Amino acid sequence: MLCFIGGQREENPVPCVHDFVEKEIQTFRTSLLKWYRENKRDLPWRKQLENPDVNQRAYAVWVSEIMLQQTQVATVISYYNKWMEKWPTVEDLAKANLEEVNEMWSGLGYYSRGRRLFEGAVKVVNSFQGRMPTTAESLLKELPGVGRYTAGAIASIANNQPTGLVDGNVIRVLSRMRVIGADSTSAAVQDKIWSDANKLVDPVSPGDFNQGLMELGATICTPKSPDCSKCPVSSICMAYIQTEIQKTKSSSKLVVNKPKEIPDIECLVDGCNLCIPEQENYDESLGVQNYPRKGKKKAAREEVTDVCIVCQRCSSGGNKYLIVQRPSKGLLAGLWEFPSLVRDPNFGDIKTPICLLRDACGVTCKLLSTVLEGTVGEVTHIFSHIHQTYFVQKMTIDEGVVELPSNPKTALKWVTKEEFLDAGTSTAMKKVFKAYENSCSPKQDKKKKEDPKQPSISAFFKKKS
Repeated sequence: MLCFIGGQREENPVPCVHDFVEKEIQTFRTSLLKWYRENKRDLPWRKQLENPDVNQRAYAVWVSEIMLQQTQVATVISYYNKWMEKWPTVEDLAKANLEEVNEMWSGLGYYSRGRRLFEGAVKVVNSFQGRMPTTAESLLKELPGVGRYTAGAIASIANNQPTGLVDGNVIRVLSRMRVIGADSTSAAVQDKIWSDANKLVDPVSPGDFNQGLMELGATICTPKSPDCSKCPVSSICMAYIQTEIQKTKSSSKLVVNKPKEIPDIECLVDGCNLCIPEQENYDESLGVQNYPRKGKKKAAREEVTDVCIVCQRCSSGGNKYLIVQRPSKGLLAGLWEFPSLVRDPNFGDIKTPICLLRDACGVTCKLLSTVLEGTVGEVTHIFSHIHQTYFVQKMTIDEGVVELPSNPKTALKWVTKEEFLDAGTSTAMKKVFKAYENSCSPKQDKKKKEDPKQPSISAFFKKKS
């Protein structure tokens, strides 16, 4: 496939605008590495790269990359530091249990990441004598939860293997560099970006190059506020060049003596599967932000879950709350929550707290006259693929009123508020508990207090009389 810069063929046609030529590859490597080494952020996992133990470097990169999936750097830093303090080596992590891992991961979201990291550590210790695989291919094959990107990151950054990697930042940078405007999630675009990433990676310093490419996307070539004036590779960025050409064309309309024909960046291949689709026009006001383009996101599934918060008043003082452990597989696997039951959309009757306890976890209540029930209200939480609405009810009891099953299908326990907040519980459940606490607090008097300096109407007339 050949595409050309300009609208005509020449004796020596310019290569496809979607491809890098050798000279550009060399410029890209040299400029990006120089910029990265001068501007890289001081991040805790990068300090581990100075460790002479390649296995320790690999573990540090692995932990950081798993945490950074779908999560901002600023959020990850504190979690990473706490994690490495508790489990500084892969052997230490393998000795933990899933509940400890969930507690440490609490608040980071996408809990399956932490579980797979733990399962991977167990496999490294049991199957590989504590030594992590060293190549992208073996990492991808052997470790649960390690995809193509994470394998490339560990192999290149920790083991200096010249292999590319692709994440959201890399997709954005390379899409703009080569004006790739098709749906970035399409197979054609994904294949092209991965091919370019492997072609561009510096063979001598692959780790620094890959970190630099991601750093460029995270700090300069950002989604909404790209700063092209600070970009080290803007001279070979087709999206930037395209934007400058458009500016020149617009300004030329204002002068009397118009310059000669201004070249354009154009793909001459009909039906090119990397270009902006014909039905989606290039928007001059967006400039480089025309790239990349994402396909329409699938609408999240609507789901309603009934939740019951059981508060037990302890004879020794204080309160305790009943929590249940979720199944070991599926959404929020192994986390703790208040007794909950997904509502059947075909039979959407709201269960009473007593019925909900019985159906959700087999708990029965005695001395029903001593049970205080109430409604908290609705709490919404959006997961990546589920728009969840929690209908929350509450129950207040004394000790001995609730009878726990002798052989429960899932683990149950009573916890204090502090224990609940420290346990492996999801952000959604913490939101539910906050709504519960608000419902238990005395309502504020919304009447505005009279200004003491301003006399009341009755006092005013009394004073007049």
